[in-house]
Amino acid sequence: MSGMHLSKEFFELLKAIGESKSKQEEDRIIQREIATLKKKMETKVSKVTIGGPAPPQNQLNANKKKAKEFLVRLLYVEMLGHDASFGYIKAVELAASSSIIHKRTGYLLCSACLSPSHEFRFMLVNQMQRDMSSSSLLEVCASLIAVTSIITSDMVPAMQGLVVKMLDHSSEIVRKKAIIAMHRFHQLAPESVERQELVDKLRKVLCDRDPGVMGSCLNVIESLAVVDPKPFKDLVPSLISILKQVIEHRLPSDFEYHRVPAPWIQMKIVRILAVLGKNDANASNGMYEILGETMKKADVGINAGYAVVYECVRTITSIYPNSTLLDAAADAISRFIQSKSQNLKYFGVTGLASIVESHPQYAAAHQMSVIECLEDRDETLQRRTLDLLYKMTNPANVQFITEKLLDFLRGTTDSFLKNDLTNKVCSLAERYAPNNLWYVETITELFTISGDFISQEVSQQLMTLIAEGAGEEDDEDADTYLRQYSVTIYANLLDRPISKLPQLLIETMAWVLGEYAYLSEDYTLEEILDKLCELVRKGKQLKESTRRTLITAVMKLIAQAGTCPPHAAKIIDDFSKSKDEDLQQRCIEFQNLITTVPHILGEVLPVDASCEDVQVDENLSFMTGFVRQAISNGAKEYEKPDDDDDEDEDYTVSNAGKASAFKMTPYEKPSQPGSSYNRSMMGGVGSNMPSMSMNGGGSGVTPPPGAYRSSQQNGGTTGFSAANNEPQLNVRNVANVWGKSSLSNGTKSSTTMSSPSPANPLPTPAPPASNSSWSYGNSYQSQTAANPVEVTKTEEQLRKERMAAALFGGSAPSAATRPSIPKRAEPRRNVSSSAASEISTREGIRATTDSAPPATVPEVDLLDLMGDVEPVKISAVPDVDVLAPSPLEPAPTTSSTVAKETTSVEHDDPFAASGLLGGLSDAPLSSLQSDRIFLHEGRSLSPLEITTEQFGAKWGATPHTSSLSAVSSKYANLDALMELCRSIGLKNIESIPATSEGICGGMMSSSDLVLVHGKVTCFDASAKIDMTIKSTDAKLGSCLSMYLQNLIR
Repeated sequence: MSGMHLSKEFFELLKAIGESKSKQEEDRIIQREIATLKKKMETKVSKVTIGGPAPPQNQLNANKKKAKEFLVRLLYVEMLGHDASFGYIKAVELAASSSIIHKRTGYLLCSACLSPSHEFRFMLVNQMQRDMSSSSLLEVCASLIAVTSIITSDMVPAMQGLVVKMLDHSSEIVRKKAIIAMHRFHQLAPESVERQELVDKLRKVLCDRDPGVMGSCLNVIESLAVVDPKPFKDLVPSLISILKQVIEHRLPSDFEYHRVPAPWIQMKIVRILAVLGKNDANASNGMYEILGETMKKADVGINAGYAVVYECVRTITSIYPNSTLLDAAADAISRFIQSKSQNLKYFGVTGLASIVESHPQYAAAHQMSVIECLEDRDETLQRRTLDLLYKMTNPANVQFITEKLLDFLRGTTDSFLKNDLTNKVCSLAERYAPNNLWYVETITELFTISGDFISQEVSQQLMTLIAEGAGEEDDEDADTYLRQYSVTIYANLLDRPISKLPQLLIETMAWVLGEYAYLSEDYTLEEILDKLCELVRKGKQLKESTRRTLITAVMKLIAQAGTCPPHAAKIIDDFSKSKDEDLQQRCIEFQNLITTVPHILGEVLPVDASCEDVQVDENLSFMTGFVRQAISNGAKEYEKPDDDDDEDEDYTVSNAGKASAFKMTPYEKPSQPGSSYNRSMMGGVGSNMPSMSMNGGGSGVTPPPGAYRSSQQNGGTTGFSAANNEPQLNVRNVANVWGKSSLSNGTKSSTTMSSPSPANPLPTPAPPASNSSWSYGNSYQSQTAANPVEVTKTEEQLRKERMAAALFGGSAPSAATRPSIPKRAEPRRNVSSSAASEISTREGIRATTDSAPPATVPEVDLLDLMGDVEPVKISAVPDVDVLAPSPLEPAPTTSSTVAKETTSVEHDDPFAASGLLGGLSDAPLSSLQSDRIFLHEGRSLSPLEITTEQFGAKWGATPHTSSLSAVSSKYANLDALMELCRSIGLKNIESIPATSEGICGGMMSSSDLVLVHGKVTCFDASAKIDMTIKSTDAKLGSCLSMYLQNLIR
């Protein structure tokens, strides 16, 4: 054993531990070892000599090598879960040894075993100070290493001065360890490191001649910048310069990892740039080029390079947006998410989750990949995909995403994941519920799956929604049906075993049935009363609060039924002797009521009185007698504080000031961005990115009361400017409505200035992953995908495409439905059709006109090639693109359309003379006629008669968006644009000349809604027109956008 520097005893210990077959055998071995170690610490008295007795010693004091082995064996005892505190003092003694190996062993045991509050830690402070002041480089390094593990927040002031001095040490390894110690100080006591003089020292260390010292300084700078980035804003050029040197391989080869130069330094710098560039256009402008170059050079096909690319993607999505960099990030995400490696897929889904929060349009290209990740067998990847779905939820896909979250909840047993998913489902249901029925059904289903993780607030919100309904006077029928539907759901749930019903759900069910059981068409009051009594009899394990709620519901049903069945009377009689004082009092009071004054039972427990206002005596007049009696007995009369009036005045003044400070004037036009660090070709800051919102119309919507009224979710108002009294459009909770995003550069006027957000496309399979490396152009533009090849799709592919359509296109939920709620033999109305249309806050749009059936297409002479035939006469109209989306069919005949007579043309064609043309004529194609009415699938637009306020309410709830931007000389002002919209069948709702904006609306047939917002920016002889079209049909909105763009150009 001498070659291994182990004693025989230590070797036997390690061998026995490794060969132990059970935890019990291992514990016996450690117990024997503890006894052996304690015996070694026993002090042996030396023999008496002529000079007197020698001082007592033991084996450890005599032999430092044995003392070192003693500490290592002690460490094994601690690691295996046993107490070795009897030997800590030897570790403190050995830390003071002059031998560096023994000193480091003592520090090691103290770092690993001493608790933060152990008194031995304070005994080591003096020793660490002495070692830090030593001339030995090894002792200084040992003390700096120990500082990071041993000191507490109370010890930081005692050690900080010496550590700061070490920042100027001549040895680079000491400087690096001193920086690491400063990082630990910041974690323990941030205020001690955030002083200006220390921040200045850290900034100087960033320029250290040793790359290792510079790299260690990045950790401290990142920690400080996260707290307050302002002091480090001016370091952006320095960090960019360092990163440029790193990616150009200017560091020593020792810092390369598999051909990637210093990947950890690259990632740390990129993360710092993300912190410094957040919400700062000037700082972000200098980062664009270096981030693109870093992504390009990190693509070497290994994991370290992928890690750098991933950090660049996260930084690009967090700094001030740039369209070209966002395209490059989207390409990187595409490569990740289509990879066969599960780790890279996880990277891709995580990166996609970060980019869709601010730029949701990039998710549409990865529809099928997201669906495949959602169905992957890797649970970790599934969880990350569910997090992605949660972030990209909007009113159009909330039903599909909630269904997937509930499906995952049913199959998981992880309590932490259940709690997280439960909170997410509650949040989505509150924010984006399409109607009240869906909210009630979803929350009830969530109760049955993970009711133990739902808070009391959710139950209270559910009961409030059922009680108050939509909160509108004209929705009484809808509110009644909501309560009736809820009663049927909860009455059916009473048939389930009580062990499968969470206590909070039982309380909710009892309250709803007690209040509204009389509305049920499926159950009588006696049937529901019997079910509740049976539940009370079986619920021996119920909480006292739950039992009280059930008994109260039984009492309400007895009052509504007008009779008390024997089994209900027995239950009330049994609980009148309950140990729960509250429950006992309720039962005794009810017995007295029903036996003495049964005629007032309906007044004490009225029907549907939960929302009635309670009359409150604000003056507390009932206490007047008590107050007078107390004053007559010598009590001091209440005196109002002197400063109450002042506070009220201040409050009134401050409120008045706040009210008057509300600005109704329109926003100023976006100004030219300021100077940047680098005026390169990447100088634009997101000029092509319109602002998007993940929240849609339901952003910020709170649950009941009246939680799902369209007027509250997306209500719009018409305001007036205080300055010029001109009307100003105001639509709340609507993203990207009025005009372009303020990120655009105001000096550009070409048609490529804006990149319109694409409408939700139909699901298409993502292109297969390529084995080749990414290639970025000098401007980091994304590559265009090749045209897809028509292939035969399998049933599985079609199923995934339907799921993708529900997720990205806002279609109906997929075929995989939730377990249906048990129903009685008597069928009820379908919730998803009639009930949803009745309860969804009456946002359904009624048809204004009925389109006539399309006429047949006139026959055309395709063989008439003779040059002497009289040409066909076509009326002079503005040029219309033959590729416009209007089909080759004539417009439907209406009362306002005048039939045009066409004259026959004499043909000298020999084919015509011989009668071989079969009646074909030279009539022009209908798409080239002068009629400008827009047609889509044979249907025409009809005006939508709504107000501006109604327009704002419908805007946020309309799911599909299409945009166009073009420069036109024909429509150089707002009036011309509004006339164009009117001519194609839209209704001009309102125009604002002060801001050159207007809104229009129309209907296609009786179901498809079209809303249009336009803005005109005038130049010398032309104007730039930006239009946003929202529709309930994605294809309709896209076709109308193309049609208008052709007309404008």
